[in-house]
Amino acid sequence: MVAGQLPKGRYGREGLGGRRRVVVPIGLLLTVLAALVVAVIGYRNLGTTPIRSEVLGFTLVSGNAVQLRLTVIRDDPSHPAVCIVRARSQDGEETGRKELYVPPAAGPIVLSTVVHTSRPPVTADVYGCSLQVPAYLVPTPSQ
Repeated sequence: MVAGQLPKGRYGREGLGGRRRVVVPIGLLLTVLAALVVAVIGYRNLGTTPIRSEVLGFTLVSGNAVQLRLTVIRDDPSHPAVCIVRARSQDGEETGRKELYVPPAAGPIVLSTVVHTSRPPVTADVYGCSLQVPAYLVPTPSQ
């Protein structure tokens, strides 16, 4: 036996180094692809939204209703939008909901609406806004 040489048959088969040369790059490629998928999903879910709203205030109205004032800001104000506003009762339950059409406008737009409720309301807020306006909310052009 020559110095620095391992005895044959004692430490397993030779030639496993060839598999390692293939497995490591494939594993690295799969890791990079998984990280890319996570980054894309994170960007879509946590990135900036093209529309946002802010409640300016609300007023309780007699007869189980609340008047809500809000401002809507869009990245592209030439597109219509829809916001869902809601009212809540003392126990925090949603007691009224309304879809609000937001017409195209230059810059931020301030809107006011009344939400009728099933029980006496104590607060009102904006549930969310979207640029995907349902067809039944789009006003028909008058002739």
